[in-house]
Amino acid sequence: MRLDKFLKVSRIIKRRTVANEVCDASRASVNGRPAKASKELKAGDIVELAIGEGSVRFKVLSLEEKTGKDFAKEMYEILAD
Repeated sequence: MRLDKFLKVSRIIKRRTVANEVCDASRASVNGRPAKASKELKAGDIVELAIGEGSVRFKVLSLEEKTGKDFAKEMYEILAD
């Protein structure tokens, strides 16, 4: 699954266009490397996003094409810094 689509489906970012903008502004990395919106994710990848003045790191647990809001948080695990 593409990085921008994962961010939207997992509800980390509300809109896919915003997810694209974050990736295009070089504010996203996967496994320590800068990533574009088209980067293909797989389970186990570590994603870091610089949003606002902070950043968030999480591990991809599953890649579901569609999910309800109750299950969206089960797609990733927030990692402590």
